[in-house]
Amino acid sequence: MIAGTSRGLSRREALRRGTTLLSSGGNAEAAGDARFLLLGLLGLDARDLLLDGDRILDAQAGDTLDAAFARRLAGEPVARILGAWEFWGLPFRLAPETLVPRPDTETLVATALACAPDRAASLRCLDLGTGSGCILVALLSELPQASGLGLDRSQAALRIARHNAVANGVGGRAAFAAGDWCDALRGSFDLVVSNPPYIVRHVIQHLDRDVRLHDPHAALDGGPDGLDAYRRILDGVRDAALLAPGGRLLLEIGYDQAEAVQTLGRGAGYADLGLRRDLAGHDRVLTFGLPFGHTDA
Repeated sequence: MIAGTSRGLSRREALRRGTTLLSSGGNAEAAGDARFLLLGLLGLDARDLLLDGDRILDAQAGDTLDAAFARRLAGEPVARILGAWEFWGLPFRLAPETLVPRPDTETLVATALACAPDRAASLRCLDLGTGSGCILVALLSELPQASGLGLDRSQAALRIARHNAVANGVGGRAAFAAGDWCDALRGSFDLVVSNPPYIVRHVIQHLDRDVRLHDPHAALDGGPDGLDAYRRILDGVRDAALLAPGGRLLLEIGYDQAEAVQTLGRGAGYADLGLRRDLAGHDRVLTFGLPFGHTDA
């Protein structure tokens, strides 16, 4: 452990100190984490650090950084310490009840947008298990005439999602409601999207501590085989007739779940309209449609 404090150091010196602290604790991303924390907590951007890196930190700023470095050393993710994270180039506030948006999930947004060749259409979007609202807000930011509904079981998550929609300029086109997947839901939607819990229950205890100790278990636990939420969604969307003619249901999946979820979808009467991989080459998003109004994805 490195003794001392960030008080009285310059911005650059504090960054070096934070990097050394985190590195000494075995953090493989020490330099990046220290930079994210310094810039995020002090309200700076890269230009401030480049042009004004010799500015001395006051006591409050130094104490804030030291507390953040200590939390990161204890295993708390950077995004949780900051209370916010970027997704699709947009800022999102987080809460303990919401997942940290991951770059992999941007594949779901990109796939949904590919299903909407006319970006100016008045599309209706549904986001099941909306969490921070990042998927729905990202879609509405790209579809200026679209409107959307985000559902979640957590009232705390819904409050955060509402804040994020307003903060990103789509609050007037986004509604949020409490719900358990599709239960009691009515409506007709052109795009139904979901990044549901899909971790096999007994695997959760073996996940990295950043996830295991800090992500909400309800957003991870996919049941004994990881497929519980997919069954609920596939059956619920079909039974409640939530897909408009020609509508698409898009599901984020785990890297090894494509075949199992495709089988569930076909068994529930859906047409399998394709698999999309993320930037790492892993299976990530499945697209389904129902027979009425069928068109190619």
